[in-house]
Amino acid sequence: MATLSAYPTPNPNPNFRPSTDQTEADPESLPRMEPHPSSDPNPMPASNSNPNFSTPSDAISLSATPPSLLHLSFNQDHGCFAVGIDHGFRIYNCDPFREIFRRDFDRGGGIGVVEMLFRCNILALVGGGPDPQYPPTKVMIWDDHQSRCIGELSFRSEVRSVRLRRDRIVVVLEQKIFVYNFADLKLLHQIETIANPKGLCAVSQGSGSLVLVCPGLQKGQVRVEHYASKRTKFIMAHDSRIACFALSQDGQVLATASTKGTLVRIYNTVDGSLLQEVRRGADRAEIYSLAFSSNAQWLAVSSDKGTVHVFSLKINGGSLSIDMSQNVSEPVTSPHSSLSFIKGVLPKYFSSEWSVAQFRLVEGSQYIVAFGHQKHTVVILGIDGSFYRCQFDPVNGGEMTQLEYHNFLKPEAAF
Repeated sequence: MATLSAYPTPNPNPNFRPSTDQTEADPESLPRMEPHPSSDPNPMPASNSNPNFSTPSDAISLSATPPSLLHLSFNQDHGCFAVGIDHGFRIYNCDPFREIFRRDFDRGGGIGVVEMLFRCNILALVGGGPDPQYPPTKVMIWDDHQSRCIGELSFRSEVRSVRLRRDRIVVVLEQKIFVYNFADLKLLHQIETIANPKGLCAVSQGSGSLVLVCPGLQKGQVRVEHYASKRTKFIMAHDSRIACFALSQDGQVLATASTKGTLVRIYNTVDGSLLQEVRRGADRAEIYSLAFSSNAQWLAVSSDKGTVHVFSLKINGGSLSIDMSQNVSEPVTSPHSSLSFIKGVLPKYFSSEWSVAQFRLVEGSQYIVAFGHQKHTVVILGIDGSFYRCQFDPVNGGEMTQLEYHNFLKPEAAF
């Protein structure tokens, strides 16, 4: 299924030799090692040797009209975000907001997926849009130190998304996920999923072993892979199809939302138990993104209803030490209905746990959200190019305070 060329590695080994022992994989999906036409025989620099992307002087010319946005995502620690456009890609810093890198391709050059690896020089790129720079069936490994692609992974169907860790590359297709070792691109694992056009997949980013979450083979089911213990856990999270999910940095806690979009459920990934359930609203909504704070004390949710919600979680200090004296439907700090005392009589809606803080946006537009590096701040990105940084009051809650606004697609916003 995949053909490999060259090998990207955040920690190069000059004595590396590609492994050919891949007999456990599906024969038709076995990678084929071959020299990349532009590969440098010398090992590339370590990925963490350049904490900030370089900005060549010939790459900062401003286009006359705003580009067409094809991809938008945060990096692993939410300190940066990547933008794929119809003629290249750009990288921005969140706090302070600024453009730190851009690459404009001469001929067409649509980029449909840009996956960062924290702030290092390695990116994973997939072509997209009406005039893609690369085939949408290939993952191109871009080294910004060399300003070119140093390797590729080829597939027989379109790549939906890519996830990177320092030790793994995860490629998501419509109904299959491939997990590769970063150092030599050896195929380690294949997972079959239900139809997954959004490319839903989440991986832990802590220093421990990989935890991977993806859709299962049934509607409403999520699959959790614990690679350290070699355990697989299936969780029937919702009755409807899974629309969105997020994983805490350490991989212990999972938040899920269905296509109905009214409830968000929080699960323990180890035993699959339901830890908490929070309500976004009463009307159906499309959930665009979910995000945990770094200590898993807060959860942010964005949807097509135009409001970003922040919920208080009952997870102490990021661990699974849950206050079991409270029922899941009776929040510790989040607001809930005054009618909750008769929750056994009235529908579940009246005993629901609601968000602590909110920020109002344009309804119908698509936004993704993450927590900022400053305490109690949220960063919101819109497909219209909008960048918001807001602050919420953890004690009194209510409407968030807008601290900053920019439009990263407008030429004058680049600096």
